[in-house]
Amino acid sequence: MTHTARETVTIRNKLGLHARAATKLAKLSHQFDAKVSIVQGEQTVDASSVMCLLLLASGQGKVIDVVAEGPEAEDAVAAIAALIAARFDEDQ
Repeated sequence: MTHTARETVTIRNKLGLHARAATKLAKLSHQFDAKVSIVQGEQTVDASSVMCLLLLASGQGKVIDVVAEGPEAEDAVAAIAALIAARFDEDQ
């Protein structure tokens, strides 16, 4: 049986999902035994790929879904949602 998890979050930091934020998200996604994707509208990208994340051009206020499949899906989604909620640990 495959474990799946999903959470809807809003990009809150001023610069959105820029290179530094995308790198943090991709590195975090690698820490879990789960395939993590980011969904924005009709686009779904691999959360472990910085380039794919940047192609979303997710700016401040964009709503995205964090989706994961695998044994650690729930932990992965929770950690990534927390990173996004914390504005990627940036000041703005």
